[in-house]
Amino acid sequence: RANRICSLKILTYTSLLTVSSQFIDSPQFCFFKICGTRLNKCNVDRFHCLLIPGQLSLLDSVRFASKKAGGSSKNLGGKSPGKRYGFKKQDGNFVHAGNILATQRLMRYHPGAHVGMGTNKTLFALEDGYVRFTKEVYVPSPRSPEATQVITKLPRGAVLYKTFINVLPVKQEGKFKLVDMV
Repeated sequence: RANRICSLKILTYTSLLTVSSQFIDSPQFCFFKICGTRLNKCNVDRFHCLLIPGQLSLLDSVRFASKKAGGSSKNLGGKSPGKRYGFKKQDGNFVHAGNILATQRLMRYHPGAHVGMGTNKTLFALEDGYVRFTKEVYVPSPRSPEATQVITKLPRGAVLYKTFINVLPVKQEGKFKLVDMV
């Protein structure tokens, strides 16, 4: 009764499985390998299984449902469209109150006269008028990061210029109603 490996088919009440078994000493006790896991030594008579000798091939198996293979994916980083930051109105254009003048992620343009700034640093016109871009001397507040990082590294006497967007309001026409003096 030498140790031998053979492929056996076990008929149970619910399914037909193909297992590889290794007989040790007596044919009643065997080690079952099902789906790659090794179970404890078991008594074949206790399980009331019908053992049918199969082919001597270890590749004899039953296929079950499996997940479909996934498709290949590409790293599309860097190919996303731009955010369209920048100025929206040119120097000398007429704008109405509320028109967006520039969008930015960092402070590239600063608000000047009659220009407001939104929470995402968008600059917009506060009054009707003409857009003017100017370069002005920029003096940051003493506790700002620019004052501690940029200004301290500049040579003594140097000034820092920034781009400001201004709106020059339209002159108001002289259409007034006079109130009678009491």
